[in-house]
Amino acid sequence: MATALITGATGGLGQAFAQALADRQHALILTGRRLDTLEELKTQLSTRVPVVGIPQDLSEPNAALRLYEQIQSLGLTVDVLVNNAGFGDYGAFGDRDRQQLTAMLQVNITALVELTHLVLQEMRSRRQGTIINVSSIAACQPLPYLAVYAASKAFVRHFSEALWAEVKPLGIRVLAVCPGPTATNFFERADMTRNSALIARQDTPEQVVAETLAALQTDVATVIPGQPANRFLALAGRLVPRQWLVQQLEPRFRPAAQ
Repeated sequence: MATALITGATGGLGQAFAQALADRQHALILTGRRLDTLEELKTQLSTRVPVVGIPQDLSEPNAALRLYEQIQSLGLTVDVLVNNAGFGDYGAFGDRDRQQLTAMLQVNITALVELTHLVLQEMRSRRQGTIINVSSIAACQPLPYLAVYAASKAFVRHFSEALWAEVKPLGIRVLAVCPGPTATNFFERADMTRNSALIARQDTPEQVVAETLAALQTDVATVIPGQPANRFLALAGRLVPRQWLVQQLEPRFRPAAQ
């Protein structure tokens, strides 16, 4: 039985990944910040597959290493890594809390890279494994008022696509996932609910996960799941002059109170 490690497992997308991989008879290692939700998910899924829950806040320095060492101490091997943990922070960059921005970069970039590097060593020795990195449609163009978040997700996409090419000859599958607006707690945590235009149309976590797992059966480096508007926005980021596009996006993304 293959074992999947899912970060951010207590969020909507993380829980959907856990459910879907349990359906595919993967043993699960679940990690997240919310202990109560983690225990509930573990209890729910452990009747179907083996489940280990490890509380961990990936915004803390060296959190990825501590998580990996705990997994090793349990004698577990990661066959599938789902780097799902991440969050955003909405508003004018100059008004954002600097510690919050640092924590976001730690989760969205540093922990993801560190955990990928740690798990990849085992996968290279076995010459097999799967890595799913959750990026965002925000990776496809700069976004005013989500400046750091969009840049962090662009990093995830570029990193994943480069790694896809590097490890493909070794039998390791890497996939970047760029969801559009999805019905999770992301918008509440990012304080984006005051801009209703940005969250009017949302995909379900289950739809995003189903399309992601289907894409693993192909050879693509990146998948953009959900409604066609997501793929249109990604295409616009490539075909339209970037400076013009970001100027058009500024009023749309401007916070309502600003």
